[in-house]
Amino acid sequence: MTGPVPIGEAARVSGVKVPTIRYYEEVGLLPEPPRTEGNRRLYGDKHLKRLAFIRHARELGFEVDAIRTLLDLQDDPGQSCSPADSIARVRLRDVEARIARLTALKAELERMIAGCCAGTVADCRVIEALAGDHPHPAGPGQASSALSFK
Repeated sequence: MTGPVPIGEAARVSGVKVPTIRYYEEVGLLPEPPRTEGNRRLYGDKHLKRLAFIRHARELGFEVDAIRTLLDLQDDPGQSCSPADSIARVRLRDVEARIARLTALKAELERMIAGCCAGTVADCRVIEALAGDHPHPAGPGQASSALSFK
């Protein structure tokens, strides 16, 4: 890069929206950049590299607090990487749990579709399954294991 850039250019280069960049500054993930006499922010290479790090971490689903810790570790490369490993392992467990829930959801939808005779709504297994009593409803976005097709 040739020099500091205003926030709009930083957003374009990093792929992070302007309000999100401001939010990252507000929550302390991104240090406040120097400003021009006209009070415009100017972002340098270090800011853009940090934005790339934050964006990649967000794409991987890391929460803001985890990203803050990871950035602190990056800022002090002499530290043990054990905390980074621990944070990544926790995220991996979260992803695996979500995959398990989505796999169960997929199986449930496949059972519903397989039970559908494509006749009238009165005979529709999809509608019947959704309208039936479910003693153990799942939380939002989770598949219920209470459905069964006979």
